Amino acid sequence: MPVLLEVTVDSVASAVAAEQGGVHRIELCGSLEAGGITPSAGLIAMVRKRVAVPLHVLVRPRAGDFCYTADEFEVMKRDVLLAKQLGAHGLALGILTSERRVDVPRTRELVELARPLSVTFHRAFDATADLPAALEDVVSTRADRILTSGGAATAERGAAVIARLVALAATRIIILACGHIREHNVVTLVSATGVKEVHASLQTQAASDRAVEANSTSIVFTASRRVELLSATVERFLQAAEQVASGERRTQ
Repeated sequence: MPVLLEVTVDSVASAVAAEQGGVHRIELCGSLEAGGITPSAGLIAMVRKRVAVPLHVLVRPRAGDFCYTADEFEVMKRDVLLAKQLGAHGLALGILTSERRVDVPRTRELVELARPLSVTFHRAFDATADLPAALEDVVSTRADRILTSGGAATAERGAAVIARLVALAATRIIILACGHIREHNVVTLVSATGVKEVHASLQTQAASDRAVEANSTSIVFTASRRVELLSATVERFLQAAEQVASGERRTQ
């Protein structure tokens, strides 16, 4: 496998399309337009029923920052247990302190509650004040991987930092790169950073919404645009990623 592809989806249809396109892992969330929150129990159950590829569920009780109250932490614990019960293979979560440090004790509690499932510390990581220090903190929580764009708006801009994080992580934790990774830049990014896993959205505006916008002047229909994942987009991404393996073979 040249590079493992994880895509984020928020519907059953997009999850099915991702699997049809050959994706290696799915991250399921709700409300992608808000940056993603914990999906409903019904959505988790239906996606788990329809797809066989590994399914990771986002545990994020609300949009906004990653500093959670005691009640919100209780919600997260219940969501971890529910996702396990519904057959998830892994979880994506993250908690910070008001000082923009990883909340190690509470994150470790969620990781232990999630076992034996795999756990990703999500992009709360990029909101920390010191990424190398945050990496050590996440390692101490015993999470399995870190989702990061290197603290930059895109993975391309953060490539040098991602490469440093990969070196610091060594074999202790996986670095999962994200941030506008597409078929046109995945090979360059993987080559520059040394990551083995990438996370991408690959969403496009739904055809039904485009049709509505073309035939309506009502602002109701443009207030919230629906996105979807197409299997062909995943296929093209993976075909482009194959060049990573081709380049490695040429250098051997």
